Amino acid sequence: MLTEKSLTKFLDELASNSPAPGGGSVAALAGALGAALTSMVANLTIGKKKYLDVETEMISLRSKSEELRKAFTIIIDQDTEAFNKVMEAFGLPKDTDDQKALRSTAIQEATKEAALIPLRVMKLVVDALALTKIVAEKGNSNSASDAGVAALMLYAGAEGAALNVYINLSGINDQEFVGWHTDEVATLQRTCKHKSDEILGIVQRKILKK
Repeated sequence: MLTEKSLTKFLDELASNSPAPGGGSVAALAGALGAALTSMVANLTIGKKKYLDVETEMISLRSKSEELRKAFTIIIDQDTEAFNKVMEAFGLPKDTDDQKALRSTAIQEATKEAALIPLRVMKLVVDALALTKIVAEKGNSNSASDAGVAALMLYAGAEGAALNVYINLSGINDQEFVGWHTDEVATLQRTCKHKSDEILGIVQRKILKK
Protein backbone atom coordinates (compact mmCIF):
# COMPACT_ATOMS: atom_id res chain seq x y z
CA MET A 1 0.00 0.00 0.00
CA LEU A 2 1.20 3.49 -0.85
CA THR A 3 0.29 4.85 2.57
CA GLU A 4 2.59 2.36 4.26
CA LYS A 5 5.64 3.54 2.35
CA SER A 6 8.09 6.11 3.66
CA LEU A 7 7.70 9.59 2.25
CA THR A 8 10.90 9.18 0.23
CA LYS A 9 9.77 5.90 -1.30
CA PHE A 10 6.35 7.29 -2.09
CA LEU A 11 7.91 10.26 -3.88
CA ASP A 12 10.32 8.00 -5.75
CA GLU A 13 7.42 5.88 -6.97
CA LEU A 14 5.45 8.99 -7.86
CA ALA A 15 8.37 10.32 -9.92
CA SER A 16 8.92 7.05 -11.77
CA ASN A 17 7.67 6.17 -15.26
CA SER A 18 4.74 4.25 -13.77
CA PRO A 19 1.42 6.05 -14.46
CA ALA A 20 0.17 5.20 -10.99
CA PRO A 21 0.27 6.57 -8.38
CA GLY A 22 -0.46 9.83 -10.12
CA GLY A 23 -2.43 13.01 -9.82
CA GLY A 24 -5.48 11.37 -8.27
CA SER A 25 -3.53 9.94 -5.35
CA VAL A 26 -1.71 13.24 -4.91
CA ALA A 27 -5.03 15.10 -4.80
CA ALA A 28 -6.19 12.78 -2.01
CA LEU A 29 -2.87 13.29 -0.24
CA ALA A 30 -3.33 17.06 -0.45
CA GLY A 31 -6.71 16.62 1.19
CA ALA A 32 -5.18 14.52 3.95
CA LEU A 33 -2.50 17.15 4.55
CA GLY A 34 -5.11 19.90 4.76
CA ALA A 35 -7.19 17.91 7.22
CA ALA A 36 -4.09 17.12 9.30
CA LEU A 37 -3.19 20.81 9.51
CA THR A 38 -6.74 21.60 10.58
CA SER A 39 -6.39 19.04 13.37
CA MET A 40 -3.07 20.60 14.33
CA VAL A 41 -4.58 24.06 14.74
CA ALA A 42 -7.35 22.56 16.87
CA ASN A 43 -4.76 20.75 19.01
CA LEU A 44 -2.79 23.98 19.47
CA THR A 45 -5.97 25.68 20.66
CA ILE A 46 -7.12 22.99 23.10
CA GLY A 47 -5.77 23.48 26.62
CA LYS A 48 -4.92 27.16 26.18
CA LYS A 49 -6.49 29.49 28.77
CA LYS A 50 -7.11 32.14 26.15
CA TYR A 51 -9.32 29.73 24.19
CA LEU A 52 -11.20 27.94 26.97
CA ASP A 53 -14.52 29.19 25.62
CA VAL A 54 -14.01 27.24 22.36
CA GLU A 55 -12.27 24.18 23.79
CA THR A 56 -15.29 21.88 23.61
CA GLU A 57 -15.91 22.95 20.03
CA MET A 58 -12.28 22.36 19.12
CA ILE A 59 -12.27 18.88 20.63
CA SER A 60 -15.34 17.96 18.58
CA LEU A 61 -13.87 19.57 15.46
CA ARG A 62 -10.60 17.69 15.88
CA SER A 63 -12.47 14.39 15.94
CA LYS A 64 -14.23 15.29 12.68
CA SER A 65 -11.07 16.45 10.95
CA GLU A 66 -9.28 13.26 11.95
CA GLU A 67 -12.07 11.20 10.43
CA LEU A 68 -11.71 13.18 7.23
CA ARG A 69 -7.95 12.71 7.27
CA LYS A 70 -8.46 8.96 7.49
CA ALA A 71 -10.95 9.05 4.62
CA PHE A 72 -8.56 11.03 2.39
CA THR A 73 -5.71 8.66 3.27
CA ILE A 74 -7.71 5.60 2.26
CA ILE A 75 -8.45 7.20 -1.11
CA ILE A 76 -4.73 7.63 -1.84
CA ASP A 77 -4.60 3.88 -2.43
CA GLN A 78 -8.13 3.56 -3.81
CA ASP A 79 -7.36 5.96 -6.65
CA THR A 80 -4.33 3.96 -7.75
CA GLU A 81 -6.30 0.72 -7.47
CA ALA A 82 -9.08 2.16 -9.63
CA PHE A 83 -6.58 3.20 -12.31
CA ASN A 84 -5.08 -0.28 -12.29
CA LYS A 85 -8.55 -1.78 -12.82
CA VAL A 86 -9.00 0.40 -15.89
CA MET A 87 -5.68 -0.80 -17.25
CA GLU A 88 -6.67 -4.41 -16.53
CA ALA A 89 -9.90 -3.90 -18.44
CA PHE A 90 -7.97 -2.55 -21.44
CA GLY A 91 -5.81 -5.68 -21.28
CA LEU A 92 -8.75 -8.07 -21.68
CA PRO A 93 -8.83 -10.17 -24.90
CA LYS A 94 -10.58 -8.71 -27.93
CA ASP A 95 -10.30 -11.46 -30.54
CA THR A 96 -14.03 -12.19 -30.89
CA ASP A 97 -17.13 -10.01 -30.90
CA ASP A 98 -18.16 -11.38 -27.51
CA GLN A 99 -14.75 -10.63 -26.06
CA LYS A 100 -14.84 -7.13 -27.51
CA ALA A 101 -18.25 -6.51 -25.94
CA LEU A 102 -17.14 -7.80 -22.55
CA ARG A 103 -13.95 -5.75 -22.75
CA SER A 104 -15.85 -2.60 -23.66
CA THR A 105 -18.27 -3.06 -20.77
CA ALA A 106 -15.43 -3.71 -18.34
CA ILE A 107 -13.60 -0.58 -19.50
CA GLN A 108 -16.69 1.57 -19.10
CA GLU A 109 -17.50 0.27 -15.62
CA ALA A 110 -13.91 0.61 -14.42
CA THR A 111 -13.69 4.14 -15.82
CA LYS A 112 -16.89 5.14 -14.04
CA GLU A 113 -15.44 3.90 -10.78
CA ALA A 114 -12.22 5.78 -11.49
CA ALA A 115 -14.26 8.98 -11.98
CA LEU A 116 -16.28 8.57 -8.79
CA ILE A 117 -13.29 8.19 -6.49
CA PRO A 118 -11.80 11.68 -7.07
CA LEU A 119 -15.36 13.02 -6.96
CA ARG A 120 -15.50 11.72 -3.39
CA VAL A 121 -12.30 13.65 -2.65
CA MET A 122 -14.04 16.85 -3.72
CA LYS A 123 -17.01 16.16 -1.46
CA LEU A 124 -14.70 15.48 1.48
CA VAL A 125 -12.86 18.73 0.77
CA VAL A 126 -16.12 20.67 1.17
CA ASP A 127 -16.57 19.15 4.62
CA ALA A 128 -12.94 19.71 5.55
CA LEU A 129 -12.97 23.37 4.48
CA ALA A 130 -15.95 23.99 6.76
CA LEU A 131 -13.84 22.80 9.69
CA THR A 132 -10.80 24.77 8.56
CA LYS A 133 -12.87 27.94 8.48
CA ILE A 134 -13.81 27.42 12.13
CA VAL A 135 -10.19 26.95 13.28
CA ALA A 136 -9.18 29.97 11.20
CA GLU A 137 -11.84 32.07 12.92
CA LYS A 138 -11.69 30.73 16.47
CA GLY A 139 -8.46 28.80 16.76
CA ASN A 140 -5.06 29.80 18.11
CA SER A 141 -4.13 33.00 16.31
CA ASN A 142 -0.46 32.00 16.37
CA SER A 143 -1.41 29.18 13.99
CA ALA A 144 -3.37 31.34 11.56
CA SER A 145 -0.87 30.67 8.78
CA ASP A 146 -1.29 26.92 9.30
CA ALA A 147 -5.04 27.28 8.83
CA GLY A 148 -4.30 29.16 5.61
CA VAL A 149 -2.01 26.41 4.34
CA ALA A 150 -4.69 23.87 5.26
CA ALA A 151 -7.17 25.73 3.08
CA LEU A 152 -4.70 25.92 0.20
CA MET A 153 -3.91 22.21 0.39
CA LEU A 154 -7.59 21.30 0.51
CA TYR A 155 -8.36 23.55 -2.44
CA ALA A 156 -5.47 22.06 -4.41
CA GLY A 157 -6.84 18.63 -3.58
CA ALA A 158 -10.27 19.60 -4.88
CA GLU A 159 -8.95 21.07 -8.11
CA GLY A 160 -6.63 18.13 -8.67
CA ALA A 161 -9.48 15.73 -8.06
CA ALA A 162 -11.67 17.68 -10.50
CA LEU A 163 -9.12 17.19 -13.27
CA ASN A 164 -9.13 13.47 -12.58
CA VAL A 165 -12.92 13.30 -12.71
CA TYR A 166 -12.97 15.18 -16.00
CA ILE A 167 -10.33 13.03 -17.68
CA ASN A 168 -12.22 9.88 -16.74
CA LEU A 169 -15.55 11.32 -17.84
CA SER A 170 -14.02 11.96 -21.26
CA GLY A 171 -13.73 8.19 -21.77
CA ILE A 172 -17.28 7.31 -20.72
CA ASN A 173 -20.02 6.70 -23.29
CA ASP A 174 -22.96 7.06 -20.90
CA GLN A 175 -23.88 10.67 -21.59
CA GLU A 176 -26.39 10.89 -18.75
CA PHE A 177 -23.66 9.83 -16.31
CA VAL A 178 -21.21 12.28 -17.88
CA GLY A 179 -23.63 15.20 -17.87
CA TRP A 180 -24.76 14.68 -14.30
CA HIS A 181 -21.28 14.40 -12.88
CA THR A 182 -19.84 17.21 -15.01
CA ASP A 183 -22.38 19.56 -13.46
CA GLU A 184 -21.67 18.16 -10.01
CA VAL A 185 -17.93 18.74 -10.37
CA ALA A 186 -18.46 22.31 -11.52
CA THR A 187 -20.67 23.02 -8.52
CA LEU A 188 -18.15 21.50 -6.13
CA GLN A 189 -15.34 23.54 -7.69
CA ARG A 190 -17.26 26.77 -7.12
CA THR A 191 -18.06 25.80 -3.55
CA CYS A 192 -14.46 24.91 -2.73
CA LYS A 193 -13.14 28.10 -4.30
CA HIS A 194 -15.58 30.23 -2.32
CA LYS A 195 -14.80 28.48 0.98
CA SER A 196 -11.05 28.60 0.40
CA ASP A 197 -11.16 32.32 -0.42
CA GLU A 198 -13.17 32.98 2.74
CA ILE A 199 -10.61 31.19 4.88
CA LEU A 200 -7.66 32.95 3.29
CA GLY A 201 -9.39 36.27 3.89
CA ILE A 202 -9.81 35.44 7.57
CA VAL A 203 -6.19 34.33 7.84
CA GLN A 204 -4.82 37.41 6.14
CA ARG A 205 -6.83 39.69 8.40
CA LYS A 206 -5.50 37.87 11.46
CA ILE A 207 -1.89 37.97 10.28
CA LEU A 208 -2.01 41.58 9.13
CA LYS A 209 -4.13 42.58 12.17
CA LYS A 210 -6.75 44.20 9.96
